[in-house]
Amino acid sequence: MKHIAMLVNAKDVIATIRPEIYGHFAEHLGRCIYGGIFVGEDSPIPNEKGIRKDVAEAFRQIRVPTIRWPGGCFAEEYHWQDGIGPRESRKKMVNINWGGVIEDNSFGTHEYMELCRQIGAKPYINGNVGSGTVQEMAEWVEYMTAVGTPMAEARRANGQDEPWRVEFLGVGNENWGCGGEMSAETYAAEFRRFGAFCRDHNGNRLCRIACGPSSADYGWMETMMKSLSKGWGGYPLAGGIDLHYYTMPIHPQMDSATDFDDALHYATMDSAFFCDELLTRHTEIMNRYDPENRIGLIIGEWGCWHQVEPGTNPGFLYQQNAMRDALVAAIHLNIFNRHARRVMMANLAQTVNVLQSILLTDGEQLVKTPTYHVFDLYKEHQGGTAVYCYTDADKADEAHKAPMVSSSVSIKEGVMTLTLANCSLTEEVQIDCDLCHFDAHETQARILTADTHAFNDFDHPEDVTIQPWTAQVTNGKLQVKLPPCSVVAGAVK
Repeated sequence: MKHIAMLVNAKDVIATIRPEIYGHFAEHLGRCIYGGIFVGEDSPIPNEKGIRKDVAEAFRQIRVPTIRWPGGCFAEEYHWQDGIGPRESRKKMVNINWGGVIEDNSFGTHEYMELCRQIGAKPYINGNVGSGTVQEMAEWVEYMTAVGTPMAEARRANGQDEPWRVEFLGVGNENWGCGGEMSAETYAAEFRRFGAFCRDHNGNRLCRIACGPSSADYGWMETMMKSLSKGWGGYPLAGGIDLHYYTMPIHPQMDSATDFDDALHYATMDSAFFCDELLTRHTEIMNRYDPENRIGLIIGEWGCWHQVEPGTNPGFLYQQNAMRDALVAAIHLNIFNRHARRVMMANLAQTVNVLQSILLTDGEQLVKTPTYHVFDLYKEHQGGTAVYCYTDADKADEAHKAPMVSSSVSIKEGVMTLTLANCSLTEEVQIDCDLCHFDAHETQARILTADTHAFNDFDHPEDVTIQPWTAQVTNGKLQVKLPPCSVVAGAVK
């Protein structure tokens, strides 16, 4: 067993961890919305206003703070007025990006807002820049948030008297790609134009979110910050910039979610840890133009992208979710916590049945994936104060870059939450952690651990689940063991 020293300094404050860092993403893609979240009121599957009760309860359990909707690439072909009014008369469309299936628009603005109400999440609406118009996006904002205007009266006619509160508005999605193949300069000009007409109605304050770079496109970030960091009165035009980064260890190919060798396990850890360098370099650019930290960094799409499961529609992006994916989730969330001064939100792709989902459904059945359980372990970080921690970890494997242990620490209401992941396939680790400037007396811990290939399915829904774990505090030092391939959360008082 390897001993690893760790230091936590409770007085060395980073920033508040906004709950939205634990956000999610639901696109009209495959079975994410239909069959995953929404089944309609007439379904034999238990539902409330068409939304699956089991899914809503699972979301509430991990305190899902926000859900980005309706896309994704789908957002850039979505016309919101097709998704309001009586469902039987809503316009149908072809979902060109994802499988060429018919989209009947039975899940639209009202249904999405009902989902947010049921689970207590803030809406994050992603508007259409690529194939839409300024007027269309401006009227959607008016429809959702205004009182006494033509669009507000249309909303009332469709059954919603009171306006909704919409804090987050994405002005386009991946406009360097599926959102219009734009240059950074072209998109920045479009953002300024669209953003100017999406107004704050009835006391609602929009955080207008600009399309950010794909992964390490630092030039795109530079252009966005030059153009959007100062507007009228010196205030930023954008409240956030949306970076997308997927863990794809053998990009541009795809690997199997469950059938991989040890080398690919460690390559996946390398790809996950690269997110720290990515956020550091993008933050350096943002700091030059926005030293006051008024523009937040959003990781609007993140997670593992594997091969689709055999026999499924390749356009539906349905993949299994193993313990390897859980480690990737733990690494990312620890990185986001450590970058909490600049990172204001992150959205895992995607909630149900798509990519690194937290839930899988099949008819009435529901499975919580290993990634779901990581969000359960980490939920106490939401709203906590991130503090400095240092872990003196060796590499997980000599042939790769990833460190053996990932960590982050926060404090909330006198309780310290530590989250730790051991990425090694073979080495057990004992963490010997000095807790500085924190009066610790007792601790409780929980663990998620399994073979890196282990996963939950409909025949075995609880092969990978959270279990109680042992940790101890003695004379200001925390000691906890981490088995190979494990994620541990400790609460210290």
